[in-house]
Amino acid sequence: MWERFSFYGMRVLLMQFLTAAVIQGSPFSGWAWTAQQAGALYGTYAMMLYLTPILGGIIADKYIGSRKAVIIGSAIMTLGHAAMAFDTAIMFFLGLICLVIGTGFFKPNMPSILGEMYKDLPEKKDGAYTIFYMGVNAGAFFGMMLCGYIAETYGWHWGFGLAGIFMLLGTLQFVFAKPLMGNLGILDKSAIGEKKEVIVNDTDTKNPFTIKDFVLIGIVAIIGFVYAFNDPLSKNGIIDVFAGLDTSFLRGQYIMVIIALILFIYLIVSRILRYDKTVRDRMFAVVLLAFFLIFFFMSFEQGATSLVIVARDNIDRALTGAALTTFNVVNGLLTIVPLAIISWVLIKLAKVTWDKIAISNIVLFVCFGLIWGAAIWMLYQEFNKEASEIKVSWFSILNSFFIIALASTVSKIWESKYNPSAAFKYGFGLILVAIGFLIIGLGSWGIAPGMKISMVFLVLTYLFHTLGELFISPVGLSYVSKLVPARMLAFMFGIWYLAIAIAQKVAAVLGGQVETIQQEYSLSHFFFLFTAIPALAGLLVMLFNPLIKRLMHGVK
Repeated sequence: MWERFSFYGMRVLLMQFLTAAVIQGSPFSGWAWTAQQAGALYGTYAMMLYLTPILGGIIADKYIGSRKAVIIGSAIMTLGHAAMAFDTAIMFFLGLICLVIGTGFFKPNMPSILGEMYKDLPEKKDGAYTIFYMGVNAGAFFGMMLCGYIAETYGWHWGFGLAGIFMLLGTLQFVFAKPLMGNLGILDKSAIGEKKEVIVNDTDTKNPFTIKDFVLIGIVAIIGFVYAFNDPLSKNGIIDVFAGLDTSFLRGQYIMVIIALILFIYLIVSRILRYDKTVRDRMFAVVLLAFFLIFFFMSFEQGATSLVIVARDNIDRALTGAALTTFNVVNGLLTIVPLAIISWVLIKLAKVTWDKIAISNIVLFVCFGLIWGAAIWMLYQEFNKEASEIKVSWFSILNSFFIIALASTVSKIWESKYNPSAAFKYGFGLILVAIGFLIIGLGSWGIAPGMKISMVFLVLTYLFHTLGELFISPVGLSYVSKLVPARMLAFMFGIWYLAIAIAQKVAAVLGGQVETIQQEYSLSHFFFLFTAIPALAGLLVMLFNPLIKRLMHGVK
């Protein structure tokens, strides 16, 4: 919960801070970057957040265990948030580096501990994941709301710092919960030895990486990492290591990316072809789903880049009179009701764990005391204003709110006779995202220069994007685990996270074009572009449904 609080609390501020005007001596002074420059940096940051967990999972599995990895990751992330609380460029970049490294240790290992916790209690797993799911979304919800509000009220680095406070408290809470956890997440060296022995003696599973495989992996990795860092550096006029390859129609860095992509596709296909037919087909099905996942995330993740800029510059956020009162009531209910429900759940949990982890529960109560205090203070401030402007970060909380409100309803569809196939879930999810962009595109269509878009259009966009997420996001990893044999799970999960990493970068690069497209054409052109891309991808994946079903060989 607190990791998501700190992550989303910081994320919702990043694009705003980078693109805010330089105001000497003001806590609201930003770096005055263009959306393109900020998007390039955010894209590299988001991309690395999905690549480092691959390495973090390997380190935990082989050397330190999941529990130590979570503690190390949490501590490094705490240092990262603390660094970003200081108003200097060096500390800012040091903070981002710490957050990337810390996430690498944390992200793959927390779910691993949860899975281990309930491996012998399958009947309790659904309830456990419900609580886990509530914690994750609650953290994201309150992180964006409170960090965003404080940052936009008192200054950017106050928001960055608040995220770090809760990351520190969350780390302490986890450490003090040790008596409850027993041996969960503790590395068993003897079990590793036994596992290796099984793999060595199983002739059916042998598919070792060849020297050519390693060479291709090395080339692709080097090009990918150099591009990831070259993109923001070149767009800020610092250095462009691929400048010598520039042509009149394509920049050198994009030529290298195309070469790396061709080599990567060849690597994946050649490796999968070495397995027997059923396994090979199922792995190709996973690769196809991962490919369409890129189109989903490159559209959905505009919520962290272009939609933040649009909310700040193009949405009518001013409120007075009855409209302000109505918003304050709605915002109050949005804040207090979820906070009360989560507090009640945690009090119930504390009652049954107090004897074993009293100190951990005390830290938890301190956290929620601070959250309640900040929430009440925020609402008090807003209710006493005669005129106000909705904070830019407020719109970002809608995704978490809609997830909490709609997830159980969508999950009931999967349990009914109307449960669609994987391809149709993806298709519907992509089309719902397209509808979200169509709505705000129509809202911005034909508006005169200087005019603002009604916030209703942005709220509806987030609603349809969340519905699309609920159709796709929980489904993907489930199919990987169903389709891929256990011995190849690590490899295919790596491919899956790599697809998300690529999508994050593409999303931020495209999102960074929002100001350019708006100036050359119109804002509606930008949104209609993101209507067309996921809509076409959605229709295409549904056309591939017979092929994907055939490749799955009976897996549903």
